[in-house]
Amino acid sequence: MSESKKILIVDDEEDIIEFLTYNLENQGFIVEAALDGEEGIQKAKQFNPDLILLDVMMPKMDGIEVCQQLREFPQFKNTIISFLTARGEDYSQLAGFEAGADEYITKPIRPKVLVARVKALMRREHRVIKSEENNVTTIGNIKIDHEKMLVFKGGKAVQPTKKEFDLLVLLTSAPGKVFTREHIHKSLWGGDLSVGDRTMDVHIRKLRILIGQERIITLKGTGYKFNEL
Repeated sequence: MSESKKILIVDDEEDIIEFLTYNLENQGFIVEAALDGEEGIQKAKQFNPDLILLDVMMPKMDGIEVCQQLREFPQFKNTIISFLTARGEDYSQLAGFEAGADEYITKPIRPKVLVARVKALMRREHRVIKSEENNVTTIGNIKIDHEKMLVFKGGKAVQPTKKEFDLLVLLTSAPGKVFTREHIHKSLWGGDLSVGDRTMDVHIRKLRILIGQERIITLKGTGYKFNEL
């Protein structure tokens, strides 16, 4: 998995960068680093990493702002971004997810835990099989035919409504990524204030019935993510 995979570390603490770089390079990853957010954005453009490890608390530009700016570039729309945050920092995970982060890793980090988390993040890229020719996405036993708006579970067709289909497409666009309720509301209903939380809950419940309760994970107070299994 690590062959030719590139990781960018953005952190203002040189000892953290040295520690992370040493352990990741030992696993065969190609690693670049930046000491602040502005440098991180420039390095990302040059290096085009598969994964960005981004410290939250940095001078000049904090990690939240860096993540938001990176997501505005088309080449980083689907790049995996994980925040690095120290225990006790005044940091809201919700704010991180809303900025476009996929995950967060808490400092101090043990080497084995670091490697396991990074490899788990990298696996997300390989569990989704997309066929551009027939516009089909396959994730495990779930197959989505985007053109025909059909969903199959274990080879058997299921019949979602249009909104349920759109919800599934959104969640499976980045398996394992947490989508906040605000993000889902804006994506599916355009932020229409007349559509309340109850409506979203009903669609989530019905979609779980169709594809399996274990497929959609709730993060209390935050949102939902598609479980790759």
